[in-house]
Amino acid sequence: ELKKSQTLAVLSSLASVAEKEVKKTGKLVIPGICMVKTRVKPATKAGKREMFGKVVVVKAKPAKTVVKAFAVAALKKAV
Repeated sequence: ELKKSQTLAVLSSLASVAEKEVKKTGKLVIPGICMVKTRVKPATKAGKREMFGKVVVVKAKPAKTVVKAFAVAALKKAV
């Protein structure tokens, strides 16, 4: 059994390693738990779009990188 301070230290070190790995390669797998990936969302153009029956003026947005996490197949089967 670990104390709260010990688990916080372990999780913070895991978070720092994960941050570096995702920045470097764009992908990180924590075996048995999840896979973290980055995805580049393309830029959107400005213009008018119809949302819920109303025409809305939308501003242009630049491309951005999004981080997504996916459950590993072993975890999905376990549930």
